[in-house]
Amino acid sequence: METILAILTIFAQPQLLLLVGLGTFAGIYIGAIPGLSVTMAVSILISFTFSWDVYPAISLMVGIYMGGVYGGSRTAILLNIPGAPSAIATAMDGYPMAQRGEAGQAIGVTTVMSFFGGLVGILVLAVAAPFVSDFALTFQPRDYMLLAVLGILLVGSLSSGSLVKGIFAGALGIAIGAVGRDPLTFTERFTFDLQIMEGGISFIAVMIGMFGVSEALLQLQNVNMKAVRQKIDRIVPSFGTIRKYLPLSLQTSGIGVIIGALPGTGGDIAALMAYDHAKRVTKSPKVPFGKGAMEGLVAPETANNAAVGGAFIPMMTLGIPGDAVTAIMIGALFIHGLNPGPMLMIDQPDMFWFIVGALMTANVFMLVFGLTGIRIFTRIVAMPRAIIIPLILLLSIVGAYAVNNAITDVYWMLGFGVFGYFMRHYGYPLGPVILGVILSRLLDDNWRRAIISEREDLGRFFEGILSSPLSLSLFSAVILIFVSQTPIWTALKARLFAKPSQDEPQG
Repeated sequence: METILAILTIFAQPQLLLLVGLGTFAGIYIGAIPGLSVTMAVSILISFTFSWDVYPAISLMVGIYMGGVYGGSRTAILLNIPGAPSAIATAMDGYPMAQRGEAGQAIGVTTVMSFFGGLVGILVLAVAAPFVSDFALTFQPRDYMLLAVLGILLVGSLSSGSLVKGIFAGALGIAIGAVGRDPLTFTERFTFDLQIMEGGISFIAVMIGMFGVSEALLQLQNVNMKAVRQKIDRIVPSFGTIRKYLPLSLQTSGIGVIIGALPGTGGDIAALMAYDHAKRVTKSPKVPFGKGAMEGLVAPETANNAAVGGAFIPMMTLGIPGDAVTAIMIGALFIHGLNPGPMLMIDQPDMFWFIVGALMTANVFMLVFGLTGIRIFTRIVAMPRAIIIPLILLLSIVGAYAVNNAITDVYWMLGFGVFGYFMRHYGYPLGPVILGVILSRLLDDNWRRAIISEREDLGRFFEGILSSPLSLSLFSAVILIFVSQTPIWTALKARLFAKPSQDEPQG
């Protein structure tokens, strides 16, 4: 009974309900603007809310977090500019749908599936938090390294053309992510003795340039092309559509919760892994992936929203942040005199269940706000290109500058935009570049931690992999994914599963 009352606390105080709704609404539109990240918004909120009571402060932060993760899909679908890293996979099929005039349908499905993924993540947080957090604790540095390698091998799935081009793009992303000073030894890497490169290259600048500026340059070739008229007669997806994709959404929600519960990962990696999973389990999509497949929207959007609940699991039960936002929220709880971790569940269980209730409420608000205003949003795609191209460039410049208030990031953004344009022109995928930048630090840090823990002995390192069931499973998955993306596997599969011809005797 006390648990139910703690969950319903937010409804007993209209002020808290209003703050969650306001935060969710603001989060959706903050998440939709490239460069204005949820992490930045929540960190700014701490300075405004440290004098508040803890419940109002957490209510506002939870709302912005939940709304911001979903909001990144809006510009990903309409402009091919992911508002957040977790929406990179959404753009791969969402933007082609908008180009066909199906932006309303794409946003409607994205909203409902985001709600479903968020609900699964919250339910797992409420029911299985201790179990999932214990599982996350079993991950050794070598397991995080193998997880990063798995993500990098997704380049074969994310690239619709040549596997070699996909691997090159992923390796380029890793190199970009390694630019700057080594966080362990503080030595310079790939800086070419240039002071401007010592601090590294902003990931947001790379993402906005690659997707936003390159898109604007690409559309300059067809500036007089007539705008696509969007079909917005049916925004809310039918029950049949939801039922059709329910099994896939359940699978990818599970991926999102598990990846979200691993410290230092987050919704971006969860979305990309879910997208890869959808490509593998969907035998005959109605529309090919990368061309506007509905499965390509369902998978990443359920996963990145489910990862929100997953990220709260280690935060609330162990005091370990699941991602950057929960790291900031841990700081906010400390400011308000709380100590996230095992003792919080014992000393102040009401706070845990209040956060569960706030997440559920924010998820409902996300559904309501997400299904409204779509007609206004879809008008963006119908605008003349002579207007939309400068708008894309303006959003890109503002987004790149807003991260660090540095004009240097704008220069990087423009440079990577031109580079991304030529990559597109010659058929190189952009998704693996961003994936490589995301996973570069995770791979680098955990490889060195793993090899240092084994006294720099490769034999002991591989012995540790073979002796650990978790490490062995991840290593086997790496090998299987690598082999499955080679022409040899394709030829072998064709030979093993080829149907006998009608002229061939059936025995």
